[in-house]
Amino acid sequence: MNTKLIGIILIILGAIMIIWTGFTYTKKEKVIDAGPIQISADRQKTVNWPPYLGGILLIGGIVVVATSKKSN
Repeated sequence: MNTKLIGIILIILGAIMIIWTGFTYTKKEKVIDAGPIQISADRQKTVNWPPYLGGILLIGGIVVVATSKKSN
């Protein structure tokens, strides 16, 4: 795979991780399961990552693009 392409992907991913520091999704979970009676509830789950991780990816992508060889 082309190292310049990997660097560009890292830059894009890093920028996205800086802008959006996480996301929330809803999952249906069983609360009670007593024979024929089942009760479920919607639970919100959150996935977060630290913004500095996005910065590290962004800087790493810039370094990879800057140090990659020119391809003809």
